[in-house]
Amino acid sequence: MERMREEIDSVVGKSRLIQETDLPNLPYLQAVVKEGLRLYPPIPVFGRRLQEGCVMGGFYVPEKTTLVVNGYAVMRDSDYWENPDDFKPERFLASLGSEQEDATKEKVLKYLPFGSGRRGCPGTNLAYIFLGTAIGMMIQCFDWKIEGDKVNMEETLSGMVLTMAHPLKCTPIPRGLPISKGL
Repeated sequence: MERMREEIDSVVGKSRLIQETDLPNLPYLQAVVKEGLRLYPPIPVFGRRLQEGCVMGGFYVPEKTTLVVNGYAVMRDSDYWENPDDFKPERFLASLGSEQEDATKEKVLKYLPFGSGRRGCPGTNLAYIFLGTAIGMMIQCFDWKIEGDKVNMEETLSGMVLTMAHPLKCTPIPRGLPISKGL
């Protein structure tokens, strides 16, 4: 959280709230949002109905077959992600011209929090803006105290949606700026 706060303070300053236009200049915040969505996608599984038959992995799949994609499993597959259950936003950061950047581009094919292709969520870009701005403001305006020593991240499946098995209990502590300057 400190790294995000330092990034926000250096880009936005301490006299105003983060805005949508700041997001492109906050790569670590964007990486945190992406990593959070990789670990906890809003839609863990999604389906597609094939319009025509095709061969997948050496098997013929007939037309009108419903293909169910487990995006949650893909985004936690150790064949594609190093230490897939660890929260590591750095995996979405790359220095220009590096091998890591090529690996990051390859990961796009394994990153499915909002589905993919023509049938992917049309609100994906808006979601990134809302999440980046909301998380940025929460980091910018508050310190956070959690109940207990550690957050229990155990999950449960409720229908088609993953939820936390135990409620997150945390207390926001106002930092005094810029929220205290009259919103």
